[in-house]
This record gives sequence, structure tokens and C-alpha cells, in this order.
Amino acid sequence: MLYQAQHSIIADKVTLESGINLNFPTHIHNSFEIIIATSGEMEITVAGKSYIISGNECVLVFPNQLHEIKTERYAEHAILIFSPQLVRAFSKKFESHVPKINKFCLDNFYINKIKSLDGKRSTVELKGLLYSICGEFDKNAEYFEYKGDGQNLLFKIFNFVSENYKGKCSLYELAKETTYNYVYLSKHFSKNTGISYTEYVCRFRINEACYLLMNTNSSVLDIAYECGFDCLRSFNRNFKAVIGTSPSAYRTQKAKNRVE
Repeated sequence: MLYQAQHSIIADKVTLESGINLNFPTHIHNSFEIIIATSGEMEITVAGKSYIISGNECVLVFPNQLHEIKTERYAEHAILIFSPQLVRAFSKKFESHVPKINKFCLDNFYINKIKSLDGKRSTVELKGLLYSICGEFDKNAEYFEYKGDGQNLLFKIFNFVSENYKGKCSLYELAKETTYNYVYLSKHFSKNTGISYTEYVCRFRINEACYLLMNTNSSVLDIAYECGFDCLRSFNRNFKAVIGTSPSAYRTQKAKNRVE
């Protein structure tokens, strides 16, 4: 299994990719992923269930769902990967839930909108499109609660962080929750994701902070505490290390982009 860190824990990340005859091994990331067969036929496996898609049929992969892409003969595709933070209301509504069926259909209006996406779109326009697509999926979708199973320890860890990042979220607390040895948990997580558990928690908290900086008027200090940091200095240092700028500068830049 491959963990794609580049598609995880980035508050406003959107990636559009297209090509032919894609084959990609089983992988996982903390983003939504829409896979569209624009021509030919593809097989998409999500959480052990296989779907054959063709003729603009789609699959919507939820965050932290294992999935694999296969093309046996020929297929053209478009793939849109986007952060849950861009559809916050939708992703929070179905947190810890996954769809019974990931396959759905989009009409040409949405397909063409996806294909034409570029870096010039405003955040408002982008969110509007993504919410509309999620709404189309949700029209006929059914969901069930999924907490992971004995074979999916990584999912349990992701879920634990999501539920506890505001407070006690250390490896020791994780060990209590999962009944695994904390040394084993640390090695297991690093081996399967390529980053340490501590780094993942930090990035998750920073991601939540990015959302609050963009969408609330809360002070930087209040946001730091809300996201699990014990002091402003630690928050500022970690934020700059992950995002490349200070929380205040990030908020100012995002506000400017919205106006433009």
C-alpha cells in the first residue's frame, strides 16, 4: 500500500491530472478523489469493491479509502483530487462514514467544468463547483459508519487523530485507545506513510488551523489553542515550517485572493 502525502493534509490543495492507460497500485490519502473515464474503460477498486467505468462514468473516493486503478486495454481519464477542507460541510457531515457505492454519473456540464479547471479560479468558484459535484453524488448515495477493522490499523490511527487533535493526541494516548504498543504504532505508521506520527498530527492540526484562518475571525492565539497547540510560539513555528509563511500572513494572502 502506498500513502500519498502530497495529497494529504493541505487545506486548499486541488490537483487535476489527465492522461491515458493509467495503472496505479493500491494507495491511500486524506483527500477526496474523483476518477473519470472520459474514453475507453477502467477498473477502479475502492475498499475491496471493484467498479468498471466508461463513457464519463465516475468514482468518488472518500478520504482514507484504499483504492487502485487499472486499465487493461485503453482508457483516457481525468482525475480531480481535492482537500476535504474545500467541502468542509460535506466532509464533516460524513466523517467516519463511507458510501456503500462509490460509482456515480456526472453530466457533461460538470465533466467540462472539471477539465477546464486551472489555477486562476477563485476559492469561491472552486468551492461552488466541488460542493455541486458532491451534491450530485449525494443525491443517490447511501452511507455506513466505518471505524476500520483489525486489518486496517492505519485507518484507526487516522480516525483517532481526527477525533482527538484538539487535545491529547500523543502516541501514548493512541496506544491506550488501540491497545497496541506505542513503539509498534510509531514504526507501523512511519513504514506505511513515510512520515512520523508526530509529524502527521502536526500537519493535521496546521490544516485545521488553515481552515479557521480562512473562514473565521478568531484570533491567531485562539486558533492555536483550538487546534491543539499549547502555546502561540509553537504554533507559529510549526505553521511556518509546514506552510512556509506565518499564520497572519497566510490569512492576509487568502483574504486578498478572495477579493481578487
